Amino acid sequence: MSKQLEKIQELIARRAEARLGGGEKAIAKQHEKGKFTARERINMLLDEGSFEELDMFVKHRCTNFGMEKKAYDGDGVVTGYGTIDGRLVYVFAQDATVFGGSLSETMALKICKIMDLAMKQGAPVIGLNDSGGARIQEGINALGGYAEIFQRNINASGVVPQISAILGPCAGGAVYSPALTDFIIMAKGISFMFLTGPKVVKTVTGEDVTQEQLGGATVHASKSGVAHFAAETEEEALTIIKQLLSYMPSNNMEETPRQQCSDPIDRTEDILNQIIPESANDPYDMYQVISAIVDDGEFLEVHRDWAKNIIVGFARFNGQAVGVVANQPQCMAGVLDVNASRKGGRFVRFCDAFNIPLVTLVDVPGFLPGTGQEYNAVIMNGAKLLYAYGEATVPKVTVTLRKSYGGSHIVMSCKQLRGDMNYAWPSAEIAVMGAAGAAGILYAKEAKTAKVAATEAKEAGKDDEAAKIMADYKAFIQQKEEEYNNLFCTPYNAAKYGYIDDVIEPRNTRFRVIRALEQLRTKKLLNPAKKHGNIPL
Repeated sequence: MSKQLEKIQELIARRAEARLGGGEKAIAKQHEKGKFTARERINMLLDEGSFEELDMFVKHRCTNFGMEKKAYDGDGVVTGYGTIDGRLVYVFAQDATVFGGSLSETMALKICKIMDLAMKQGAPVIGLNDSGGARIQEGINALGGYAEIFQRNINASGVVPQISAILGPCAGGAVYSPALTDFIIMAKGISFMFLTGPKVVKTVTGEDVTQEQLGGATVHASKSGVAHFAAETEEEALTIIKQLLSYMPSNNMEETPRQQCSDPIDRTEDILNQIIPESANDPYDMYQVISAIVDDGEFLEVHRDWAKNIIVGFARFNGQAVGVVANQPQCMAGVLDVNASRKGGRFVRFCDAFNIPLVTLVDVPGFLPGTGQEYNAVIMNGAKLLYAYGEATVPKVTVTLRKSYGGSHIVMSCKQLRGDMNYAWPSAEIAVMGAAGAAGILYAKEAKTAKVAATEAKEAGKDDEAAKIMADYKAFIQQKEEEYNNLFCTPYNAAKYGYIDDVIEPRNTRFRVIRALEQLRTKKLLNPAKKHGNIPL
């Protein structure tokens, strides 16, 4: 056998060994946990045969604690590029079969190389996380590696989409890379994220808590809002990544992808003409409205289990990808609070960063009152949503279905925050506040007078007279509420000033939104030149 053939055979053998990561026993152990390996995950994610691996033969350089005797080709992370639905993406997948997926200096360099390439080519970065954290044998070098990754996350933010899947442990400083990316998907039962683990929590606070209770997928998807999606399986987590990418461009210089649409643009939905209840205090399901107007009823919801009083997610109108933001009257009457404002604000900023038009469906009675909200900075958090809409330069179409009161009217993409097309249904109530609250303030003097007179009549033993005084007052207030409703709580008052561009029949909402988006395709709007704004964090 020639030397050349021997070298080729050596290459083939080394590749085969590298593909085994930590070895067959370690792979079997990973499978016993119900988890896939790094390469299996990449093959499931990317188009078949499209993956090109880089840095397969990189090894760590650590000589501490006998580490020079333990070295694997690839050093615990698989990196490279491939395609999803024919579109270029860069991917890294931490390999838990090698040192538990712990991060070394060289592993960080591999990840950084992938991120640098993604920035040069203008393609999304996908990270599949399954790591025990920093490789403690490397000390500061491992920490430096994390910092290098974080800096690239920051540089890439708003330039190329960044998506993180948590498919195992992600603890300590490791959590900050996913936290800096655009979307986090966690898999139930096998993934968890926290800064300090249960043992440290027990030592410091005395609190007994399991890993799942502290940082499991359900916790972060429903309580903290850290995770945007909680998948039942790894397969579902990877499918969500593919779905997300289908709605977004590859970088901030591209337009959103358009698909062929067989759903007629002039499809009417008669159910929308009856969906608003007779009583303004009765709820209805905003999901019904969304599914009725978007292409084929398809809606990819983001943060489904967190801050349910606001709905955000992706859909299409005549094949055009859009971001949808909608109040949900079925949850807390659709009020805005701290979490809903954070959820909405961050989603709006993502859409604006990547040229994704915004469709906003409004039914909001106001901000949630109370010390709990005020002490948790509802003012600052509400301002995040306000800032996000005001800063956004993408096409913005707003439809007010029912309530739109006070400050919450303003922050939900009103005309003065550069809303491009603002429509309202005939049932819209656009005012400073509801009629009952307004009448109570406007006629407080009459209320006081009636109560004093009724009290005096009672004290004089004239109960019938006292009852008549209060009955007359209630009739007076009811009349004033009706006057206020007729004067202010209609869409026509806002339309009179041009704050509403048109009052539309609910059944035609899909058609009107699509026509508005088509009109806005060539929109050009620039914010004032600046280094960056100071969003109320």
